[in-house]
Amino acid sequence: MKIHVVRSGDVLWQIAREYGADLNQIILANEISDPNALVVGQSLVIPEPGKEYVVQSGDDLWRISSQHGVSIQELSRVNNITDPNILYIGQVLQIPYSHHVVQRGETLWEIAQRYGLTVNQIAQANNITNLSAIGIGQTLRIPTPARPVTEVNAYTTRINEQGAGEIYLLGRNFTYLSPFMHSVREDGTLTELQDAPILAAAHANNVAPLFVITNFRNSRFDSDLAAAILRNQTLQDTLITNIIDTMQAKGYQGLNIDFEYVYPEDRENYNAFLRKVVSRLHPEGFSVSTALAPKESGEQQGLLYEAHDYRAQGQIVDFIILMTYEWGWAGGRPWAIAPINKVRDVLDYAVTVIPREKIVMGAPLYGRDWNIPWVQGTTARTISPQQGVTLARRYGEAIQYNETYQAPFFRYTDENGQRHEVWFEDARSMQAKYDVVKEYGLRGISYWVLGNPFPQNWPVLRDNFTIRKL
Repeated sequence: MKIHVVRSGDVLWQIAREYGADLNQIILANEISDPNALVVGQSLVIPEPGKEYVVQSGDDLWRISSQHGVSIQELSRVNNITDPNILYIGQVLQIPYSHHVVQRGETLWEIAQRYGLTVNQIAQANNITNLSAIGIGQTLRIPTPARPVTEVNAYTTRINEQGAGEIYLLGRNFTYLSPFMHSVREDGTLTELQDAPILAAAHANNVAPLFVITNFRNSRFDSDLAAAILRNQTLQDTLITNIIDTMQAKGYQGLNIDFEYVYPEDRENYNAFLRKVVSRLHPEGFSVSTALAPKESGEQQGLLYEAHDYRAQGQIVDFIILMTYEWGWAGGRPWAIAPINKVRDVLDYAVTVIPREKIVMGAPLYGRDWNIPWVQGTTARTISPQQGVTLARRYGEAIQYNETYQAPFFRYTDENGQRHEVWFEDARSMQAKYDVVKEYGLRGISYWVLGNPFPQNWPVLRDNFTIRKL
């Protein structure tokens, strides 16, 4: 997979020729509605012929596997396809083998070096027992280099058939799915969630659903609601029993606790509550994780941060999702949603107190459109990455890229003369985030939130990682 940034004068057929790629495959992978209307600065993913294939109308897995000389079973395994009879147009598939025709004078060692493999890997893929016995014109299967294995979580707020459709489409990319949310009540009961459609979609794609509980009440995270639970042992016992009963009834496989704006004086109460949760859920076979605010030090002040004890929670729970996004929040000044330099600041602290294999880095699947000059009290509009490109095209603006934040942005003037500033995500910014996950040796990545069209993200994700399925 290559990433191409559109230059002035670029046209799509020339881009395809530059990469030796198929024009229609590029259009499908990027969900390009008008191939003649590219935007300068727009990022495109370019499928590599022989290494990736984009599903087209009329395709089936038998045809694709035959075309590339691999078995249906191999193609299904590499791409986490649970039902070989179901494919989606625009779905980018990894091909487990490319092919090399042996030239005069080539040795197996030279061929292996060229593709970044060992001699044994090529020999095994081709059932070669005599390493010196390869002939001119012989076609060798070249296995795709192994990618690091990672875990991927995705939060979703679309608890309906439309949300289920998205999970059927994208579920092969996820280890976990986190339907948002069940809120706790002051009596230890939980709010209801009509989550049957999305749970069915998760199970169909071998995705482990996580039961998300929050202290959300009256459209906000409620500190008093958290305090009521964290300061009462009897309520905690009732709540945990209700959690276990609901998880077992609905088929959840783990618990994710997202208590935010917890009073600083409840820091130890929160830790003790987590210990109790783990002691009761682990024997039932459930994992326990938490979502924590993005702290840059253990002494960081503020209601959002102080009760989130990185060190203690890193010891107690199975893994932690760091909410490394929302610097560019809807009520604040225009800024990148997840500037990579700030993400690194959080991780630099986190890895000193939380085992790296327990850290899941948060990443946004959205952007924002602010009115400028920015005025205190105004709210930005949340947009999808696809909408960001559409806005730039509509108003004839080139997309710029901030190297410090590793994020695309642009400014435009609307029909009413109002100036705007837009920050969003693209293939480049997501590649930067995946590079950080690998550099820091983290457990994985967690997306907030599904429901925002971003077709370029998924092939970039799979180009970097093998997704763990439980």
